[in-house]
Amino acid sequence: MISSLLVLASETEKSETPFFIAGIVFAAWAIAIGVTGLRSESFPASESQGRAITAVSVLLAAVCMATAVYVAS
Repeated sequence: MISSLLVLASETEKSETPFFIAGIVFAAWAIAIGVTGLRSESFPASESQGRAITAVSVLLAAVCMATAVYVAS
């Protein structure tokens, strides 16, 4: 009886792995952008590059939030 309850409980829990992966990717992106910005006086080199960096950052943040909501529900 107890073993069947444990199996049932483990089947209903969602894996947190997607959230952790998204968080690690987002943190690595933030570190890379920070290091690049500190090393280069003209970072970003153009307005379009700045928009692309912003778009990727917003996308990664949205993915992190979406995986957090998915795991929590």
